[in-house]
Amino acid sequence: MTVRIHPHARQRMAERGATEAEVIATVEGGERFAAKFARTGFRRNFPSDAEWRGRRYNTKQVEAYAVDENGWLVITIIVRYY
Repeated sequence: MTVRIHPHARQRMAERGATEAEVIATVEGGERFAAKFARTGFRRNFPSDAEWRGRRYNTKQVEAYAVDENGWLVITIIVRYY
């Protein structure tokens, strides 16, 4: 199934530190869960060992919220650092 990224989600990716590859991997292989407004959420943890806003983190968690429109259309994303 194809994965497309809405411009809103692309803007959030840039603001929150996620890459396109991470978002696609999250949708293709992450944990799937029901979300509000008839959307589907996907969650995946990535080993990170990177710096974000002046602090170092070992794990980056990407959540992608999508709708099924002839493949997945990612509407927005959330990134958490642990």
